Amino acid sequence: MDLDTLFLIATRATLPCWLLLLFLPWWKWTTRLVAVFVPVLLGGLYLVLVWRYFGSSGGGYDSLDEVRTLFNEPGMLLAGWVHYLAFDLFVGAWEARDAQRLGIHQLLLMPCLALTLLFGPVGLLVYLVLRFALKRQLWIGEEIEA
Repeated sequence: MDLDTLFLIATRATLPCWLLLLFLPWWKWTTRLVAVFVPVLLGGLYLVLVWRYFGSSGGGYDSLDEVRTLFNEPGMLLAGWVHYLAFDLFVGAWEARDAQRLGIHQLLLMPCLALTLLFGPVGLLVYLVLRFALKRQLWIGEEIEA
């Protein structure tokens, strides 16, 4: 399968997941698909791409020039895209679960999810600010018992 086809499949596989997060976050299959199944598939694709293309790219992670060289290899560019897709989706799924746990209304969460889909860290930042403003919650793990 060529890289353009893999790009389309990976990208389109995440879009229904984002719709589930936006409109059916409480449905039991949303968590299974969005937080587990699709990120695992994307992680597997990422592993295959890195395994196949990393050594042939000539780049690395020690400087911006090396990263540019790394992503000049189309297979590594796709791997980078899949990395974004998987992690942004995972973060969006966490935001949805966390908002449900804290009782943050879905309509307030929707812009955060849209921003997470489009701009990753910006969406997370906006969600964390919203979370703090509404619930005075800074800690993002399990509740700490004294």
